Amino acid sequence: MGTDKERLLTGFQRGMSFIPEKRSGRYKEKPEHLCSLSTIQMAFASFLGRVLFASVFILSAYQEFSEYGVDGGPAAKVLRPKFDAFIHRVHSQAGIQLPEIDVKVLVAGAIALKGIGGILFICGSYFGAILLLLHQMIATPILYDFYNYDSDDKELIQLFIKFTQNMALSGALLFFIGMKNSIPRRQPKKKVLKTKTY
Repeated sequence: MGTDKERLLTGFQRGMSFIPEKRSGRYKEKPEHLCSLSTIQMAFASFLGRVLFASVFILSAYQEFSEYGVDGGPAAKVLRPKFDAFIHRVHSQAGIQLPEIDVKVLVAGAIALKGIGGILFICGSYFGAILLLLHQMIATPILYDFYNYDSDDKELIQLFIKFTQNMALSGALLFFIGMKNSIPRRQPKKKVLKTKTY
């Protein structure tokens, strides 16, 4: 039997949880069934959160895929003038000439990034979050081009709100990626060889 401090130290090293006793102020180990129950609840909450988050991208990809057709569907018609305006602005502001890309290819790429990335994200994949973040970084400044409108235009506020909402989604993806990198991977326990005493 060791002191409370020693028990806490060895318990934390083994990944145990402790609850304080009200009267004595000492600590006792939390029952294993309570630890496993809280772990299951946290895992379910995390899975449900990923499903709700990724559903935005998956449903959007499904809708664009079902309407794709021969010409890329309505998404291509919306993207064409905005992509042309984005190319013109980059060329005029930065002097960089972006290559001409078929809008159908852009829509197909967006569908792939959102669909595959969303499914992988639900599974808790780091790579799925990267795909969704890549889509957000490319699509957000092109589709929600509030910077191309004057302050008197009514569309300016709506586009700016959608732009900030998509940036918030990007922030959530960055948070997920950061948390994935910050959680240390469990290493297998090394067996300690006991020395025989004679």
